[in-house]
Amino acid sequence: MFQVKLNLPNADFHNDSRRSLDKSFHVVCLCIDSMFAHREYESLYMSHIWIPSSWCSLTEDPECDVTDDITATVPYNLRVRATLGSQTSTWSILKHPFNRNSTILTPPGMEITKDGFHLVIKLEDLGPQFEFLVAYWRREPGAEERVKMVRSGGIPVHLETMEPWAAYCVKAQTFVKAIGRYSTFSQTECVEVQGEAIPLALALFAFVGFMLILVVVPLFIWKMGRLLQYSCCPVVVLPDTLKITNSPQKLISCRREEVHPCAMAVMSSEEIFRSWIS
Repeated sequence: MFQVKLNLPNADFHNDSRRSLDKSFHVVCLCIDSMFAHREYESLYMSHIWIPSSWCSLTEDPECDVTDDITATVPYNLRVRATLGSQTSTWSILKHPFNRNSTILTPPGMEITKDGFHLVIKLEDLGPQFEFLVAYWRREPGAEERVKMVRSGGIPVHLETMEPWAAYCVKAQTFVKAIGRYSTFSQTECVEVQGEAIPLALALFAFVGFMLILVVVPLFIWKMGRLLQYSCCPVVVLPDTLKITNSPQKLISCRREEVHPCAMAVMSSEEIFRSWIS
């Protein structure tokens, strides 16, 4: 004969908001393989009416999600029993009723990334009932802390356009509007964005181009100025050999007696030879 025994501490509520989408409130019982657990709950607002759990009425899993059953902010009781073949255990009931207002929320998991100069956060998806309060700031003395409410997790959310060579820090907390409770803030995570590094070849090319501009542009301006000067306002400059240094009257004063007349005569070849020998 097989005996099933459920200890009272094994029928309990466990809240783990980090997995709230599937397992916000867990009913845990110590069960043996191939054994089924039957779970029922009652609201103490309507006492003595036990209702089978919508998803956990008869399962082999010792851990099951009853979030859809715990829908009101009132005390709830829970009972669990095990079934193996024709054998059925007695009910194991909670020692103390459970109220979702007593839920202790845990900080959300988050992933901080940078997309270029954009600060991006991705929060853990905890279900439609969970919202997140995100605080972020630039890591410097006297920096202003900014706050943003994120309605759902699981998708990247842009927070800030970052400045080069600056560090930004982020922290977040969980909020459930239905019960009006906040979790503590998560650990602060910081990221630093680096300035765009210029390749060495590009920097060298830019330096050479800048130096060429410094040399070529002034020379070009000077040449264009000279060209415009000669084209629009020409200045005639005489060479020194053509400049008149003395009085023009002295240059043209010529007395007739100082001019030696030249006689024209035809010389024979013998006279030319004698004059060349002498």
